[in-house]
Amino acid sequence: MKTRCGDVSASMSPHVRIFISASFLAGILLIALSSVAAASDDTLSLPDLINEALRKSPELLAAQSRASASRYRVPQAKSLPDPMLMFGYQNEGWGKYSFGESQMSWWMFSASQSFPFPGKLSLRGEMAEKESEGLQESYGAARLKIVEKVRDLYYDLFSAYKDIDIIKERTSLFSKMEEAARARYSAGLAPQQEMLMAQTEKYMLAEKEEMLKQKIQSLEAMLNTTVGRDVNAPLGRPAETAYEPFGRKLGELISLANENSPEIKVREKMVAASEAAVRIAEKDFYPDFTITGNVMKRTGEFDDMWSLTTAMNIPIFYRSKQRQAVNEAKASLGAARNELESTKLMVSSNLRDAFSMMKSAENLMGLYKDGLVPKSYQDFELALAGYVSGKVDALTVINRLRALLDYETLYWKQFVEREKAIARLEAITGIQDSRLTERWNEKE
Repeated sequence: MKTRCGDVSASMSPHVRIFISASFLAGILLIALSSVAAASDDTLSLPDLINEALRKSPELLAAQSRASASRYRVPQAKSLPDPMLMFGYQNEGWGKYSFGESQMSWWMFSASQSFPFPGKLSLRGEMAEKESEGLQESYGAARLKIVEKVRDLYYDLFSAYKDIDIIKERTSLFSKMEEAARARYSAGLAPQQEMLMAQTEKYMLAEKEEMLKQKIQSLEAMLNTTVGRDVNAPLGRPAETAYEPFGRKLGELISLANENSPEIKVREKMVAASEAAVRIAEKDFYPDFTITGNVMKRTGEFDDMWSLTTAMNIPIFYRSKQRQAVNEAKASLGAARNELESTKLMVSSNLRDAFSMMKSAENLMGLYKDGLVPKSYQDFELALAGYVSGKVDALTVINRLRALLDYETLYWKQFVEREKAIARLEAITGIQDSRLTERWNEKE
């Protein structure tokens, strides 16, 4: 068979052999490209997740429906009360139907319309508008909260995958330790216990990896629920995120929050609505009017009759009713203003907390990346070399390797904490990450 293949290959022309080789290489390239495409399809994109959550999140859709419903209350508040129609019959005596025979018998028809005192309807409309605007701002706050929640879960998922990567990378170092312990044990220079210690550490890493996989499943379920997907919908691995500096200062963030924070805007709209409520209560000292037109239909020699009347309420109990309503409205206004100031203080406090968390995470990242991780790796290499030569015990090497593993994990943990702190800052101030702005900047 080999001879036949060799003969066939030898009998081929150079052009045929080149064509077959090129086809083979093209097939390999196509397979590689399809693998890359499949891998890219499995990559989880944060902007795409946010965009999907803003379209499909049940929590956000409910807030949007409440805001939309509030718009329909504005024209209702500005409208006059419904007119009243009345019809009836008046008869003279009980003995017979006397319509047309008696001047006191007629059919009656009337229409009446109530008119609130001038200015009341416009004030009620203004109050409804402010309440509607407050719900619109609440919807804006819900959008920012959804974005923050998606980013938090996304980066928690990113952290879990990174921890697994570190475990897989550092398992080889424990294998080095195990090989060195086995060599020393075979040479009679170390007890079997040292080899077993290295193996146990590898098994502990495998246990931690399995726990991280379970954590990934839990995070995927929460992320699917937040986005509005089925809880079992597949999610890929989060894309690699590069470190980007955050150039805003705390004072600038506080100023932005006072201008853009939806939570502050909600309270401002509540203050405006309460101010309108006070003016409405003050208007209730003035009466409302009802105009009624009546027609009495008669037949025969009797002419039809008509009448036009006006009625009004008299607020004679103003001390116990209207005045108390004004006092109530003013007290509610005071509460709304205090809640506004409380919200501003709370927003500033939350900004300071998130900003300090971000700065602390940045400092720790620099400490781990530039100091502890490289020094720990160098320390481990020296300890392993000392163990091979018999100058260092096995426990020292294992402890150095544990420290290296911990510092690498802590670096990525601080990376994630920094990103989550930035997400919180942007949710509080109403600004957006420049990496995401183009994808979800426009409100629906």
